Amino acid sequence: MKLFNFARFHAQEGKEEAVAALLRAQIGPVRVEPGCVEIDAYRSTRDPRLFYIHSRWIDEAAFEVHAQLPSTDRFVERMQALIDHEFQATRTIILI
Repeated sequence: MKLFNFARFHAQEGKEEAVAALLRAQIGPVRVEPGCVEIDAYRSTRDPRLFYIHSRWIDEAAFEVHAQLPSTDRFVERMQALIDHEFQATRTIILI
């Protein structure tokens, strides 16, 4: 069953461009990971400090491999220093 992951990032004031740069750097390498169907990063049109990642994976096992990679750990650590809330990502499946 395909897995969909959503992550929300609200940048600390003045850290917006650092968040954007970190997202840009992360997306390319993740796109070529085994099991990644699609991943994109988004910036809110109404709040320039608000960003999202939406990704699709072939299954939860593939996402779990991604979640355990050292590069993912480094991304989370770096992002946590730039946002004004705890890092949170939500794993989901299609309801209907």
